[in-house]
Amino acid sequence: MPITIKWHGHACFEIKDGVTIVTDPHDGRSIGLKPPSAKADIVLISHKHFDHADGLLYVKKDGTVVIDKPGSYEVRGVKITGVPTYHDESRGAKRGPNTVYLFEVEGVRFCHLGDLGHALSEDQARSLRPVDVLMVPVGGTFTIDARQAEKVVEMLSPRLTIPMHFKVPGLNLPIAGVEAFVAGKGNVERIPSSVYSVSKEALPSQPKIIVLSPP
Repeated sequence: MPITIKWHGHACFEIKDGVTIVTDPHDGRSIGLKPPSAKADIVLISHKHFDHADGLLYVKKDGTVVIDKPGSYEVRGVKITGVPTYHDESRGAKRGPNTVYLFEVEGVRFCHLGDLGHALSEDQARSLRPVDVLMVPVGGTFTIDARQAEKVVEMLSPRLTIPMHFKVPGLNLPIAGVEAFVAGKGNVERIPSSVYSVSKEALPSQPKIIVLSPP
């Protein structure tokens, strides 16, 4: 069964099969984008900053389970692991903690890095591998930048990489676009949509970068 990935801009994704998972919901207005339109069974929040958590009211419904800290969880048959990391290179002294989430849907292992602000340690990378689909911030300023993101991708060896948290039309945050991350790479596919479908069987045999269009 195909899994639908919909990008709602910034770090907010909707991953949907029989269960709907939403990551880092922004409220739209405060960052210059539209608010997310999803209704989640599970919401994963990497940290409590406004551009990653203030859209919770838009995506919650009766019975929504919100996970916002490290740990091991199982919700509606979905196994979720939250790995503690930091929002900066000073062990959280500047911008606090960040939780990286690993979760499996229909046999596909997703990893959402939230606002990761530093290179992963080998122990952290080992705890996340193997990764099929990686959502990685690439815009710098508040997170890792394009060069650091490349190193993280190298450590995690995902089959599919989806860049996020980069400058798009309307976004009012001072971060870079996606171009520095994809420059010079031959395995990039630009999708003329904010929606993409994956399945275990259809994962590419060679690593691929998918650049989704903003909603």
